Order: sequence, then structure tokens, then C-alpha cells
Amino acid sequence: MRFIKLLLGDIRFQFKYGFYFMYVVFCVAYIWILLFFPAAWRQKAACMMIYSDPAALGLFFMGAIILLEKSERVLNALAVSPLTIMEYILSKVISLAAISTLVSLVLAIVAGSDNIPVILLSVVITSGIFTLLGLIIAAKINSLNQYLIATVPLEIICFVPPLIYLFYPADILRWHPLNSSMRLINGSTNHTACDMMILILIFLILFLIAHRTTQKMWKTIGGVKL
Repeated sequence: MRFIKLLLGDIRFQFKYGFYFMYVVFCVAYIWILLFFPAAWRQKAACMMIYSDPAALGLFFMGAIILLEKSERVLNALAVSPLTIMEYILSKVISLAAISTLVSLVLAIVAGSDNIPVILLSVVITSGIFTLLGLIIAAKINSLNQYLIATVPLEIICFVPPLIYLFYPADILRWHPLNSSMRLINGSTNHTACDMMILILIFLILFLIAHRTTQKMWKTIGGVKL
């Protein structure tokens, strides 16, 4: 019950600050763009859109979310509550993954993708990966400018090789770990279980790191170590 209330609180927080409205607008714009593509190109175009935006929204917005929670003293209340760090992280992951999944579902349907269940599962895990990356960075920053600067190299590493691989699947790019997500979303993998396991392993490693960084952040709420 405690976790459900936390999750609903995060969803209300995201709704209040326009996340849902913004992605309704984005979704309409993406659909409009997709319909301009020839049918043969739509799946790759949708794959590029899904991977680079809804699946990655946690990386884009986690800095703003954490800074808002700090400014509104939300973290101060959570740090002294019975809430666990695991519950806090999972709530962020699940609430943002819900937006990612809904938008990705619409884009996949419009593009005529025939592997929608695999796409949605990979988007859920990929969204979790990007949310955890965003949380790891956000826990260590004090301003939005710091967050934006810190995420630039990470965005290059996470986005450029997979997007190149989508159109030019060169062997040298095959071993980039996030290409597993790109293959699953694009439906071009011959090893679905293996690619899923790679993403799950990345998620678990990042979850452990995020747990440690969030714990440190909670211990220094207000600039004083507890």
C-alpha cells in the first residue's frame, strides 16, 4: 500500500508538471511525421523515434524531477519516512516507464510493427535503464545546468552508436550493449532472449549503482550529512 501511494504520487507529480500533456503533443507530432513516410520506411522511423525519445525520457527529465523534489522539500520528507530507497527508485522507474510504453505502443501501431509485445517489453527495460542513468547523475548535481552538461557525453554514447547501427548494422557496432534494445525495437534480432538478458543485466547493475548514489543523496539532504 505504501509503494502504491508513492507510485500514484509520482504519477500525479508528473501530471502536474505537464509530462503527460507534453507527450500527448509529442505523440501527435510523431504520428503526423510518421504518416509522411512511405509505408516501407515507417518501422525504422518509428524505431528511431521510440528509442531516442519515449524510451529515454528518464534521462532527459530526471534532473528536473530531482531538483523539483529538492526545492519543494519532498526529499526531506522521504528521507525521514519509513520509505525505502528501493521503493523510491522503483516508483520513478515504473511511473516514467508507463509514459514510455503508452507512447511507444501508439507509434508501433501507427508504423504497422508486427512485434509489438517484444517492442513494449524492451521499451520498459530500456526506459528503466535511462531512468537509472538519469537518477545516478541527478543525485550528484545541484543545478539543471550541471545536469545538462553531465548528460551530454552520456547521450552521445547511448544514442549515436545505436542510431547508426539501426541504418548501418556494421559488425564493429554490434557489441554496443544498447544495440540489444535497438534490435528488439526494430525486430531485427535473431536472439531475442539473449538481447533481453543483456538489457536486464545492464538494468540490475545500474540499479545497484543508483541505490548507492540515492542513499548518499538522502544522507546529505540540506547540505548536511546525516
